[in-house]
Amino acid sequence: MGDTVYGIGDSAGKCSCDSIDCEECKKSRSSSTKLLSASSSCSLLSLDSFPVQDYDKYWRVYTASVKGFVIGAGLKGGLAFFSILTRLRRRRLKRELGSINADVIASLKETLKYGMFLGTFAGTFVSVDEFISAMGGHRRTAKWRALVAGAVAGPSMLLTGFNTQHTSLAIYILMRATVLAARCGIKSPRFGSLCKPLSWSNGDLFLMCLSASQILCAYILKQDSLPPSYKSFLNKHGGKDPVILNGIRDLVCGLPFTNLEGIEKLYKMNGVDIKLDPEMKIPCSMIHGNQSCAAHCFSFLFQAYQRALPVYLPVYLIPALIVHRLDVLKRPHTILSKGLIGTARSSLFLSLYCASAWMWTCLIFRITKKSNIPLLALGTFAPGLTLAVEKKSRRMEISLYCFARAIESFFATMADGGYLPHLGNLNRADVLIFSLSTAVIMHCYASEREVFRSKYLNVLDWVFGIPLPPSEMTPRKKD
Repeated sequence: MGDTVYGIGDSAGKCSCDSIDCEECKKSRSSSTKLLSASSSCSLLSLDSFPVQDYDKYWRVYTASVKGFVIGAGLKGGLAFFSILTRLRRRRLKRELGSINADVIASLKETLKYGMFLGTFAGTFVSVDEFISAMGGHRRTAKWRALVAGAVAGPSMLLTGFNTQHTSLAIYILMRATVLAARCGIKSPRFGSLCKPLSWSNGDLFLMCLSASQILCAYILKQDSLPPSYKSFLNKHGGKDPVILNGIRDLVCGLPFTNLEGIEKLYKMNGVDIKLDPEMKIPCSMIHGNQSCAAHCFSFLFQAYQRALPVYLPVYLIPALIVHRLDVLKRPHTILSKGLIGTARSSLFLSLYCASAWMWTCLIFRITKKSNIPLLALGTFAPGLTLAVEKKSRRMEISLYCFARAIESFFATMADGGYLPHLGNLNRADVLIFSLSTAVIMHCYASEREVFRSKYLNVLDWVFGIPLPPSEMTPRKKD
């Protein structure tokens, strides 16, 4: 089968036209091989044999670098574009245009950095992969080549900023690597029984509940343990002013109230006149003023949905333009309708998640008639169940993302409490974690392709296009 894919017959001296090896067939065969190797990653990863001597390695390095840059710049730039549009809609005074210009410049710099990061990662991986293959042979190095190339390419993360920590990204990639390794383990006769619990169908919901408990408690009690960008995200979608959060924290931690007057003043500015009791046992009056818990839940849900829509529109639109770039022209209505449905569904998840967090917190406090940290952790556990609104294919992605944030917050809290005194001494541990994780991921990509979902595999194929070991016609095999 492999001998006929590229127009190569059983004999090296015979053409596809069954004549002597003519110049016309040589040109056609060379052009066909170069085209497939340069632009079709699926052909590089197919089970068909591939003549290594005809493979354009330099072109593969170049295209991988360019495609990596396009994906990095496209994703970061697209998200930044929608973020700037949202800010422009909120800013009405002309004197604030200067800050918008600064935001645009900062966004362009970040877009360029992330494009260089992914472009360098892809180019480095392919370069190391091709170098090891050329020096040690495709077949002899097939089992470990991608592992080494992925580890060597990992430090390209430094291009996003030598002084910028990316702990959340590193932990998320580590979670992805762990999932892929677990899927490989499930197939293994030796480790299958150990990894079987990881295949629990509702494990993503349980993981999300654990993550929600840590993240939402940190949102109320210790926001410094969260990354600045994620803290800003929670403050926006949590829908409560910091002065209200401080009041809830004082009550839950058993501390004297420091600014009840500030909360009363905040509500008065919004047309609600309330008087807070310094001896209160539950924080409902601080959370929703004169509203009942049920009325607040529904009104908050409506407002949260409006805040969530601009978040998910680029999340669905930008990947659709990249992954389904050809189908957008052929079937625009189908692709766009799926994107809009996905946006509406994910926005519903986020709004339900935030609304139910306040609902469960109020409910638990009202039932027990007291407020403390364990009850807050219990009340913020259940909102993770709202992940069931999402498509099954997205649940694990979201739960892993949130779990990475939760782990980072947990260890930051432990370090601040003095329980992990040596944690702060680790310099750029995020790069080390990222490199080890990408090594595992790229090894699975090269050797255990079936553990990837098709949509991710298509993107990886498009960028990297790793060739299989040499065909049986190569000199190494003949030896």
